[in-house]
Amino acid sequence: MVANTKLCLYKVLKYLKACRVWKGMVIKMAIENVRKYMQQFGIEDRIMEFDVSSATVELAARALHCEPGRIAKTLSFMVEDQPILIVTAGDMKIDNHKYKMHFGKKAKMLTPDEVVEKIGHAVGGVCPFGIKDGVTVCLDESLRKYDTVFPACGSSNSAIELTIQEMEKYTPYTGWVDVCKESV
Repeated sequence: MVANTKLCLYKVLKYLKACRVWKGMVIKMAIENVRKYMQQFGIEDRIMEFDVSSATVELAARALHCEPGRIAKTLSFMVEDQPILIVTAGDMKIDNHKYKMHFGKKAKMLTPDEVVEKIGHAVGGVCPFGIKDGVTVCLDESLRKYDTVFPACGSSNSAIELTIQEMEKYTPYTGWVDVCKESV
């Protein structure tokens, strides 16, 4: 019995170690995909990497010394069988009524594993750059209240400062939506 428990524990630890390596590889590949994506515009050198985490709006605002609203957070959803990203100001949240009116469906966020699989970035570094084919990207009107915003760049410690016009230019977005409300 003790031998079986030790073997089982060994297998679990080996699996967990493999998961960390796998997720680390995804994160490393994601920021490299964003760099490669940004090379086509000649702005890959504008990507900032921090010694601290920028995985949440609050952490990113602290790392960038800016107000939380200027963090361009990217939220991942499924509409029918189509993954979609909505880039919104950091101080906003999805308004379920507006979302349903626009997309015709209740908002259904992707799980962290689905985000990696369908979008190509891990939670904490999701951005509209260097994503997988077939992902629809929408920019939320809440971004327009800022001259510049800071979207992540594929990792939980990266960002780039872009004007709203640059967001339109460098993001493969399909259009602007109004599906958010202020967080309280």
